[in-house]
Amino acid sequence: MPLNQSVTTQSKEKVLTITENRILKLRVMKTKVLMIAVLLGLTTAVMAQPKGNGQERPFRGQDKEVKMGERKGGPENGPNLTDAQKETLKQSRLAMQKQLQPIQNELGEAQAHQKTLMSAEKPDLAAINKNIEKMGSLKVELEKIKAKNHLDLRAQLTEEQRLKLDARKDHMKGGDGMRGPHGFQSRPEHNVK
Repeated sequence: MPLNQSVTTQSKEKVLTITENRILKLRVMKTKVLMIAVLLGLTTAVMAQPKGNGQERPFRGQDKEVKMGERKGGPENGPNLTDAQKETLKQSRLAMQKQLQPIQNELGEAQAHQKTLMSAEKPDLAAINKNIEKMGSLKVELEKIKAKNHLDLRAQLTEEQRLKLDARKDHMKGGDGMRGPHGFQSRPEHNVK
């Protein structure tokens, strides 16, 4: 075998070896990518499954109405409440929610409008201030409705029940544990007055 043919044969073998290595590396890469895709798919499928008790998970905020009526600290679940008191409290809470909903919706729209006003190319300070006034008056209206409902609730209770309600409310305002009086975790920017 001449020297030329020997070099050519060796170079062909090297090219084949290099090509085989590249093919092997590509197969390994494809396998890894496929495994990652399968793991992501399985993770998504597991997260979409219902809870262990067979109930579907509600979206954020979707179960709020149910929980408000079922929480253990609520006045309707307090000690010594009669069935009539529980029903009256439930009806008054429902009536209050019906009053609050349109105002809360309007407040949400005003807050969204405020973002639009603030991010405009040339912000109109007069319009911004007018919208701030509107948001303030809506918040005042919400608080007035809540205060009236609270007083109506207190009127339905006996003296002992009122004392327990007030004690529970004072305890909640105290900011027990990591949470402050407004439900925020205690951070300096929330404690500034």
